[in-house]
Amino acid sequence: MKSTNVLAILALAGTTSMALAQECSSKSACSESKPAVTAASHVMADDIVDTAVKAGKFNTLAAALKAAGLVDTLKGAGPFTVFAPTDEAFAKLPKGTLDELLKPENKAKLTAILTYHVVPGSVLAADVTKLSNAATVNGQRVDIKAAGGKVMIDGATVTATDVKTSNGVIHVIDTVIMPSTDDVVDTAVKAGSFKTLAAALKAAGLVDALKGSGPFTVFAPTDEAFAKLPKGTLDDLLKPENKEKLVSILKYHVVSGRVFSNDAVAAKHAKTLQGGEVKITSDGGVKIDNATVVSADLDASNGVIHVIDTVIMPKSK
Repeated sequence: MKSTNVLAILALAGTTSMALAQECSSKSACSESKPAVTAASHVMADDIVDTAVKAGKFNTLAAALKAAGLVDTLKGAGPFTVFAPTDEAFAKLPKGTLDELLKPENKAKLTAILTYHVVPGSVLAADVTKLSNAATVNGQRVDIKAAGGKVMIDGATVTATDVKTSNGVIHVIDTVIMPSTDDVVDTAVKAGSFKTLAAALKAAGLVDALKGSGPFTVFAPTDEAFAKLPKGTLDDLLKPENKEKLVSILKYHVVSGRVFSNDAVAAKHAKTLQGGEVKITSDGGVKIDNATVVSADLDASNGVIHVIDTVIMPKSK
């Protein structure tokens, strides 16, 4: 949720991923043999990066960390939890993808991907399996599913766990996982159920702002939500002479920072970009003022979207 240190954290996360992966391949306890998830309980003297380098099976990860400038960060104090893709995992990427990512002009994209493989803190397998998701250094969350003796991180299978290093722990995965590359605007447009919201953002001149770095939390009303407004209200708001009022309403649906649903409920209120505060309750479902959240925690490259069923209106000043 903090935007000031995101790049530093991201860098840190990316480096961690590399080290963890390489460490695992050098240890028999980390070998990718059945059962799908194995554990190593010993503590390594090397940091995540050195562990990965010595493992010998994370050469691509090591090269990517170096290209992203994350090595020194992931050799820091941490601790970090790294979901480390093997060389074979990187080899599964579409032809030409890795070469493109390693180019200097694509450093930001590479960093975003690598930090998506890193979670702050040292999270052992026993704790991972109790989670449904985890916030990464990238800012977005990975989905976690544990069933039938198998643990999945997004679409990747965990093949070895709990490779301990001096500054964290590594879990080996068989696929490179990818964060969302669409910003909050493009995410809404592609969803197909926010056409009115997209039109309103364009009329208010807010599209470029919400395509910026953010991060932003958007309480996004569906087309059906806008249709519930009194007859003629939307048409009036979209008129050029009412732009200021439209901007005020739309900004009331946006909060600075990346606020996931559990944090929003715990906060009980949030200050919007409009200046007013929305009230957040959880009795009979999560509500933002008088609107019900019908879908939460939709990740975007520059924030998170919570879908609501009613357009919320700022209070009169």
